Formats: sequence, C-alpha cells, structure tokens
Amino acid sequence: DPRGLYTCKVGETTEEKLQVHYRMCQNCIEVDAATVSGIVIADVVATALLAVAVYCVTGHGRGHMSRGQGGQGLLGGTQGL
Repeated sequence: DPRGLYTCKVGETTEEKLQVHYRMCQNCIEVDAATVSGIVIADVVATALLAVAVYCVTGHGRGHMSRGQGGQGLLGGTQGL
C-alpha cells in the first residue's frame, strides 16, 4: 500500500514531506497476457468468419450481369440523344 506521508532528507538541514494518496479501482479486474492474446485471437477469428459469411451471401460467381432486354448495354439506348 503506497499511501502515506513520505519524507525526503537532503543533507542534515533540508527536509521535504510528500503525502501520497492512492485509490484502488473498485470494479477492475486483472487481465494477464494469455487472456489478452485469447481475446485478440477470438476477435480475429470472428472477423474472418464474418468476412467469409458476407462473401458467401453476396453471391459471388453467379455469372455476369444480364445485359437487359434486346441485348443492349446500359448505355446502348443513348445514341438517339
């Protein structure tokens, strides 16, 4: 417990006092290196799984987009303007 009154003496005549107040965290928990690394690895795995899920849901590889009616492209009808 570092709380208390500390005295610093320089030589025989100089004396300074320092009072230290220390407040402990009431709702804090200690986390060791293994716990932090586990949290980081779980976060990376969850992010990778989410990315794979989004990639699968978006419909990759379903072929090319249709060209619309009459085989014209998107800008094919602007020739008459």
